[in-house]
Order: sequence, then C-alpha cells, then structure tokens
Amino acid sequence: MTLEDKNMDSNREPLFENKKSVQIKLYKRRFLILAIFTLYSMINAFQWIEYSIITNIISKFYGKSARQVDWLSMIYMAVYIPFIIPASWLLNARGLKETAILGGFLNALGAWIKCASIRSDLFWVTMLGQILCAIAQLFILNIPSKLASTWFGPKELATACSIGVFGNQVGVALGFLLPPILVPNTTIPEIAEGLKKVFYSVAIVSTIILALIIFVYQKNPKHPPSPSEMVLGTHDDYKDISFKSSLYSMFKSRNFILLFFTYGIITGNYYAISTLLNQIVLHYFPNQELNVGRIGLTMIITGLIGAVVAGVWLDRTKAFKSTTLLIYACTLVFTVIFTFTLKLKHLWIVFLNIGFLGFFMNGYLPVGFEFAAEITYPHSAGISSGLLNASAQIFGIIFTLGMGELSDSISVYAANILLCVSLLFGALLTIGIRSELKREHINISHNQAQNGNVDFIDMKSNVNNNINDHKNSPKSNEVNLNMMPKQNGSTDPELDKGAEPSSPFLNGESKDK
Repeated sequence: MTLEDKNMDSNREPLFENKKSVQIKLYKRRFLILAIFTLYSMINAFQWIEYSIITNIISKFYGKSARQVDWLSMIYMAVYIPFIIPASWLLNARGLKETAILGGFLNALGAWIKCASIRSDLFWVTMLGQILCAIAQLFILNIPSKLASTWFGPKELATACSIGVFGNQVGVALGFLLPPILVPNTTIPEIAEGLKKVFYSVAIVSTIILALIIFVYQKNPKHPPSPSEMVLGTHDDYKDISFKSSLYSMFKSRNFILLFFTYGIITGNYYAISTLLNQIVLHYFPNQELNVGRIGLTMIITGLIGAVVAGVWLDRTKAFKSTTLLIYACTLVFTVIFTFTLKLKHLWIVFLNIGFLGFFMNGYLPVGFEFAAEITYPHSAGISSGLLNASAQIFGIIFTLGMGELSDSISVYAANILLCVSLLFGALLTIGIRSELKREHINISHNQAQNGNVDFIDMKSNVNNNINDHKNSPKSNEVNLNMMPKQNGSTDPELDKGAEPSSPFLNGESKDK
C-alpha cells in the first residue's frame, strides 16, 4: 500500500458516529478510472478472439489443426481456472491499481512476444505470448463489479459494472471485425504481413494503456461513494474478514452456488459460440470469412446494447432475479432458433438470430456480477466476480471441447443441441435463486436513517451487533445482515418476498469535487 493510499484510508470518517460525520462523496475522477479500465479490458479481449475468428487461416499459416488453433482461445479459459484464487486474493489484498499494473504489464509483454512469432514454424512462440495475455485476464474479468462498488454510488453500480463489461465486449467486437480484414486467406507471405499489422498494432496500444494505468489509475477514492462501502471501508472489524473466510461463506451460500452454476452455463455458451463461430458458419456458408467476422461483430454490438440496458434497468428497479430469468429464457429461445434455422442457409436469418443472442447473453454479464455482489455482501465483489468467471471458464472449456468433438464426429447441429439442453438446465437452476439484496439493504437503511425513518443510534447498534456475530462465529466470518433495519418498517428479513424493492437513492448525496 502506498503512502497516498494509507492517507486516503486514514481520512475516511468513523462508522455511524453521528449523522454529520458520515461523508459519502462521488468524484469526477471515477469516470476516468472506468475509461482506463475499459481500454485495458478491450485490448486484452481483442487478443482472446483474434486467432479463432480466422481459424482456417491460422491453421494454414502455422500448419496446425483446427483443434490446436482452438487452444489459442481456450488457453484463456484453461489458465483462469487454476489461478483465479491467488489472483482474487491479490486483488483483495493489494487493491485495484497494483493488480491492474501487473495485468497491464503481462498483457503488453504477451503482445510483444507475439510480434516475434510471425513465422510458420513459431506456433509455440505465439502460444507463449497468448498464455501471458491469458494470465493478464485474471486481473481484468473480476474487476468491473469491484471497481463499480469502490468508485460509484448506489444508483450507478449496475450501470458502471455494465460499462466495465462493455470494454471487454468492444475488444471482442474488434477481434471479430479486424483480423478477417487485415489477414487475407491467400499466400503465406501475405498472411504473415497481415499478422504483422495485427500483432504490432496491439502491442503498441497495450503499451500505451499500461502507461495510463501506471501514471493515472488510482486505487480508491478518499471518501466512500455509498453507505455499503462506508461500512466496509471504515470499520476495522469488517476489514478483518479474511479471503479464506469469504470463500467459505460464499460456497456455504445456496444462492451463490446456484448463481455460480447458472452464470457459468450461460457465459460458457457464449465463449463456445465465439470460439467456434468460424467453424459453425463456414460449415453452412463456405468461403464466407468476412461475413463470419461481421456476424461476430453483430453479436457483440447488440451485446453492448444489452449490457448497458441491463445495467440501467437494474439501477432503476433492482429486479435481479426476474431480470436473470428473463435473460435466460430469451437466450434459450434464440439459441433454439439459431440451431434450427442454420440449415435454411439464409445469412440474414443468421445475422438476426445472432444479434438477439448477443443482446441477451452479453446482457447477462453485468447482471450476474452485481447479483453476486448483492447476495454475498459484505464480502468483496472482486472475489465473487472472480469465482463466477472461473465457472464461466470451466463451462467454456467443456462446451467448446464438447461442441468440437460433436461437430467432428456427428454434426454441427448436434453440437448446437448441446447448448440448448445446457441452457434449459441453467434456466431451471435460476428459478431456485432467492433475491437476497444485502448490499442494497444497507443503502436503504442508511437512506431511512438520514430521513429519520430509522433511529440512527439503533442502526449503529445493529451494525455493531452484526460485527460481533461475525467475530464470534465458530465456523465462518459470515455477517448476518438480516438484523439491519427493514425497509418501510418491515420485519421480514428478505427483501424479495412478494416483490423486489425499487431503487432507493441517497438523499443529500455529496456532489463531485
């Protein structure tokens, strides 16, 4: 921790000593931090998909099979699974800036190594560079929800998270669009020239982004942006929640376990479709490499819209479970339509279906992150996001390998049926998740205290009792948030019985400075 960070922490106000001492501020700098992260995520995501969208060309250039080329994409998933626990611990222990610097350095290093692989006998060098970029991903995918809760207010959380996811999807979109344009399916020397343009451009941009992270990025604001962050950032006993305790608590939660599997299934489907899109489309539409890129771009553009719409919707309604169910149902419907209409061999139908698929699949990403942050509060959103992404990588590998095997041994149609069945199973699991919005409950209680609807001293006492319960628990550090003051005087410990709460915004919130 830097001296500046220590000073920031020391300047935060004590927890609930009195109304006037509680300082909650939003800083204009939060938009700059989010913009830098968005660029950082974008350039890493581009490198994930830059090979698989031109699988046939890469296979021709390096003399490798399509399954071997698939591993240039799947390595992102394979590396993530064993290393997400130490990466999440590092994020929890060292904070946003130090982990971002490490990830940015690895991303730039991997990009420059790939610049040395532009020769047909150097597939292992390009794989080495891709492995480093895959490790860098560990310090990206679990950041959006953590960054949103650290810098943004209660009415901005889901939107900020969706914008963080937005950067990743822009990178994938560019990865779908540019390689088919820049790397022609012609002679080996012309392919090499195209790869040179791609690799060197990415390396230069990655280096510029690393410099921005080092000199502009900031770990955390001086004052917390919300009551829920104020509780976590100003009370020593909440700071004492260990990484091990957080893992234990999350995997003891039935709701989080269900979300862990449902998020992995739908996102794993997205990873598999993205990785194998070239092979799926070319099976029905030979020699359509450029249209494969455009189809992928369509999926991402509509996905960007879906992610932002989902974020804004959640900030307004806090209807997490119903939104999750709706997205799952629509994804299942359009996956079935996609599967059964490919045989018609009409490209416009493929574009239409993939557009809807992208809207709902990518729209789910910020919803899952924020839902996990709610049901696992007061534990770190970075840890819950990291675990969800680990699930996505596991299912991504399973579906990608499974679809590849089914495509080779049976048919592409059979491979797509696998996705349909898995999504149906995920939708059924989603029904069992209870919408326990613990973080939102803290914000509601603080808002009511500020308005005089909840006694402020009682609120402080309840928080401290929860902390004592947390400290004295023989099995875990899980905090019982059900003892907090209830919305509108309710004694029901669950916010979602009967209806999910509308978005409560802070009154008298401090303005940007």
